[in-house]
Amino acid sequence: MEQRAVTGSGEDPRVSQLRAAVSRLRRELAGHPAEFPDRAVAEDELAALEAMAMSGVPEVPRLRRSLLLIAGSIGSVSALGGAVAGVRRAVELFGGPPPPTP
Repeated sequence: MEQRAVTGSGEDPRVSQLRAAVSRLRRELAGHPAEFPDRAVAEDELAALEAMAMSGVPEVPRLRRSLLLIAGSIGSVSALGGAVAGVRRAVELFGGPPPPTP
């Protein structure tokens, strides 16, 4: 089993980065004036990511699923692209993409 360093608070640094990235995207989404059809989907998945991060080390398949739903729901909103990329980088800290299926 792989061991990870923990922060001074005892929290896995990957979880800390995920929480920070999710928080940033939630703030930017809340401040974005335009409404779009799947905004609620993005907000729900961000809440799910935050809950997973609060509970400790999240399940990687669930992280990826949430990321996919977030990217699909707000991917066309270029003003949020940087924050979405931050969430993607944080999710990737838990393991790269799965290997291709033969």
